Amino acid sequence: MNPEMEIGTDKKALRINLDAAKYGTFAEIGAGQEVARRFFYVGGASGTIAKTMSAYDMTFSDAIYGPAQRYVSRARLLTMLDHEYNLLIERLDAKVGAEKTFFVFADTVAARSFKQRSESHGWLGVRFQSEPRGQSSQIIIHVRLLDQTNIEQQEALGVIGVNLLYGAFYLRQPEKLISSLQENLASGRIEVDMIKFSGPVFQSVDNRLMSLQLVSHSLTDAVMFKADGETVQPAEAFYKKAILVERGSFRPVTYATNDMLDGARRVFLKQCNCSEGEVVVLMEMTLEHLIAGGQLDHADFLARVDILGALGRTVLISKFGEYYRLAGYLFRYTNKPIGLVMGVPSLIEIFEEKYYTNLEGGILEALGRMFKGGLKLYVYPMIDVASGKIVSATQIEVAPNLRSLFQYLTDNQYVQEITDYHPEYMRIHPPDVLAKLQSGDSGWERMVPPEVAHIIKKREFFGYRRPIAA
Repeated sequence: MNPEMEIGTDKKALRINLDAAKYGTFAEIGAGQEVARRFFYVGGASGTIAKTMSAYDMTFSDAIYGPAQRYVSRARLLTMLDHEYNLLIERLDAKVGAEKTFFVFADTVAARSFKQRSESHGWLGVRFQSEPRGQSSQIIIHVRLLDQTNIEQQEALGVIGVNLLYGAFYLRQPEKLISSLQENLASGRIEVDMIKFSGPVFQSVDNRLMSLQLVSHSLTDAVMFKADGETVQPAEAFYKKAILVERGSFRPVTYATNDMLDGARRVFLKQCNCSEGEVVVLMEMTLEHLIAGGQLDHADFLARVDILGALGRTVLISKFGEYYRLAGYLFRYTNKPIGLVMGVPSLIEIFEEKYYTNLEGGILEALGRMFKGGLKLYVYPMIDVASGKIVSATQIEVAPNLRSLFQYLTDNQYVQEITDYHPEYMRIHPPDVLAKLQSGDSGWERMVPPEVAHIIKKREFFGYRRPIAA
């Protein structure tokens, strides 16, 4: 590690050790006891550490924390935090509870070993009191360890563990804590793809906004949350599931948005031979869709997410401008069928060579990456403004040098037409809906589902203006 980075991490650990009010337990499984080691290394740890432990053997782990289906999981981390925090209170509250603020740091990690080269990742969490005998608050994160050797992964884990503890104790503004997580770590060594704050210290925190911060601070390329706003880690959500994704700005969701997804889902379920419960349906927004005037508009973001939540949708926020990058991200988590839902204009964009000048193999490399896992595009038709005719996926015009490539994809059914749709919805366009709702023209309400109209009017989303007659 860079000496300056080493010094920065040590300074943080030493400050915690010298803080007489902080006292707690470190419980670490996998990748050694790297976080606790940092505190022992800098000195003064006896004033901070009540106990360290590492139950590597599954029999010992189960005896302490109970049986687990997956040892590197959020459920296991929460069990560890519960068990160790309860022990702290039980054994030490009467003795020093009036003068100490107790904490538990825990992690469960699958680091690279000499036997396996599978995904290296882990769950880290801290539960802590902000005042003696106060209610506890909690932060949990999921990380991907990107270094190529075990020793480097251990080192990175130790640094981010110190950063997490330091942020919990001294950076009570969640945005500052998030931006500090990669301090003293070189870029590309670790990824944080999930974070959740809870407890009295964070009672006003919206975890959906915190997920957005992970993407905007380049801690990860994508984050997910369910309709109820609960943040989820992609590997858990996608485990053994087929995936269907519709990309959009969803400002707002219209009847056409839903018609496109419903038509694609009916075909997808037949082709993948899956039940509804075996498919994860995602509404994906790119960071580019959320930036207005060079800045993220948090209120606008939450409006879109609340509308999607009212429709029961799971949301993915990503930095993947190109579809082949989104496809590569999804391939990482499942070997089940994947479908991307789009309109004809998006399909036409995919065949624009100008978007792939950064790739050595150009458009051929991009499409090779996109379709390598059997991914399919489900394409909703459009109405040609000039002729008034419906244009389907297989009728689009591509550059002469790409016609054979396009024909190959359609012949092999990588590009699927959505044929079951409502033609009357095809004339609904979100910019028109937005213009009407902002001008006081109530006609927009006939273009969106009732749930969408209700929530927009009730919360006055997107600059909603009441009808002039009212």
